[in-house]
Amino acid sequence: MTETPEETPLDAAFAAMTAAGDDATVRLQWYDRLAASELFLLLEEEAEGDRVRPRVFAVEDGAFICVFDREERLSRFAGGEAPYAAMSGRALAEMLAGRDLGLAVNLGVSSEMILDAAALDWLAGMLAARPAEVEEAPREIAPPAGLPEALLTALDARLASAAGLAREAALVAVVYAGGGRGHLLAFLDVVPGAEPSLARLVGEALSFSGLEAGSLDVGFFRTTEPVADRLLRVGLRFDLPEAEVADAPPGAAPGTDPDRPPRLR
Repeated sequence: MTETPEETPLDAAFAAMTAAGDDATVRLQWYDRLAASELFLLLEEEAEGDRVRPRVFAVEDGAFICVFDREERLSRFAGGEAPYAAMSGRALAEMLAGRDLGLAVNLGVSSEMILDAAALDWLAGMLAARPAEVEEAPREIAPPAGLPEALLTALDARLASAAGLAREAALVAVVYAGGGRGHLLAFLDVVPGAEPSLARLVGEALSFSGLEAGSLDVGFFRTTEPVADRLLRVGLRFDLPEAEVADAPPGAAPGTDPDRPPRLR
């Protein structure tokens, strides 16, 4: 098989999954990488607005569509230039959920993988998980303890992609006024309307770390609130990058807004 010159993150995740055999944690990491990757979906014709018509390949036990993590891989598979839509794996999974279509990833290269419709529905369900949002201020706040390293790594990666959505975040152990205990990821100075996107990112980090959404709460605070100082002083802090570019304008290419996946034609 002919490869592109560089190994892609999805290639590396596939190699790790293959080497790990039946290790469920490493397999989850491949799905995590798929969801986070920019993918190029092979189309039958150019997209119209937010509607796309993928090229569908019928096989004996169903049908599938094709995506690639590099444009040149798509072109090589198609035999030349071909229409495509670029989108995140997250948006693609949401678009395909319940459509009874399989997904072929990177056909023609060593990291090729074919997911059936059931696997895509499962992935969409994983991506839909959300942690509980708390409204009451914690009574006691302490440094986090006992959380797996895989979760901390996943949170760090997810929040690094949340440029411009909040000023920073702090992970703490808490006791609530009602006596409940747990861990809280507190976001400070969130951009209005960004709360669902941030909760989704935290839910993904939990899911692909093999943890339940109930393992971590999320809360949204202003730095002017009295509790904010304590959260930042004792918590594990995550700095979110500042936004580098403005939001995509109306009429942007399908799939560029992860909260608004394209629609099938």
